[in-house]
Amino acid sequence: MARSRLSPLVIVFLTVFIDLIGFGIVIPLLPLYAKAHDPTPVELGLLMAGFSAMQFIFAPLLGRLSDRVGRRPVVLVSLAGTVVSYLLFAFAHTLTGLFVSRLLAGVTGANIAAAQAIIADVTPPEERARGMGLIGMAFGLGFIFGPALGGLAVHLGEAGPGLFAAGLSTIAFLWALVALPETRPAGPPDPARSALPFRGFAKAFAKPALAAFLLLALVATTAFSGFEATFALFLASRFGASPAHVAWAFVGVGIAATVVQGGLIRPLVRRLGELRVITLGAACLLAGFVALLRTDTLPALVVALAFLSLGWGVTIPSLSGLISRRTEASAQGEVLGTFQSMTALGRIVGPFWGASSFLRFGPPGPFATGVVFEGVALILAGSRLVMERREPKAP
Repeated sequence: MARSRLSPLVIVFLTVFIDLIGFGIVIPLLPLYAKAHDPTPVELGLLMAGFSAMQFIFAPLLGRLSDRVGRRPVVLVSLAGTVVSYLLFAFAHTLTGLFVSRLLAGVTGANIAAAQAIIADVTPPEERARGMGLIGMAFGLGFIFGPALGGLAVHLGEAGPGLFAAGLSTIAFLWALVALPETRPAGPPDPARSALPFRGFAKAFAKPALAAFLLLALVATTAFSGFEATFALFLASRFGASPAHVAWAFVGVGIAATVVQGGLIRPLVRRLGELRVITLGAACLLAGFVALLRTDTLPALVVALAFLSLGWGVTIPSLSGLISRRTEASAQGEVLGTFQSMTALGRIVGPFWGASSFLRFGPPGPFATGVVFEGVALILAGSRLVMERREPKAP
């Protein structure tokens, strides 16, 4: 079968973007579909967290599998599974059906590790963070266009959004089938990598530098996810914002982060290097949460959101790029899968922690927690920067 002459970076970006539009269609509607089945608060929380829980478990597994059998088959099979998950969502008439659809979507959505491994395979080290930023850009654009298309798809009936999302993922599958080349480096895989499901965690955390970066990803994602989960409540209680105002605020954050990931990452990393950019990003996230604690006017809110958008937009792509650069070619999928597991765990813990903090301490609760978490992230990044400056350079 003939392959497209487009760059694998462009192919991966378009594949992830098309697939994530479907994700953006489903997520805003999921609580509404679940409400029809009268779930308990615990059931609703588990339903919302199920996707990330499956990513936490399966990202390193699919990443390691892509190291063994190739990136292309893992991406194709997972895209096909995503189509099935959206069809299940479209025709789920019970709460159990919704659970099954979201759990399957989480398993197949763990293919982001394989997509990142493709980027690592085809980009030189100095362009790695920019390449990883394309994945973040695809996420951002998917969350901008997805909800808008979902609002149109609801007019097609109850099954409309799920069928629309399934159709988009089918397009992504067919596009990848025709255009996506195999990029895994030639050579036999390390047989030791097939041992235990979470062997990658133990190996990664045995390396102090890598452990620090993984913990940084966890705390930064936990804080930002807590912000996302409670920001609507904050806007309503502090500014009396309507749902439309909240939606536009999220769109603004998404656009800003997307612009940063698509255009600002490359010059920043070239000038400063990934580790300094990560440190800068953690400082911006910390500043954003501090500003939110003191926000009582719209201009102050815009400044706080600007810091958060910039910090989030540069931190995660630079982290994944740095981790990829420091990982041997034969282990890209496994290590990037472990990285994805850390961010998935943050997306599980963050909303629960943020919601409980909001209910117990009011609007400042999640942001005070964010200050603590981002302070830890800044300490981790800053300490690694200081330590690496002191390390002797190789001749």
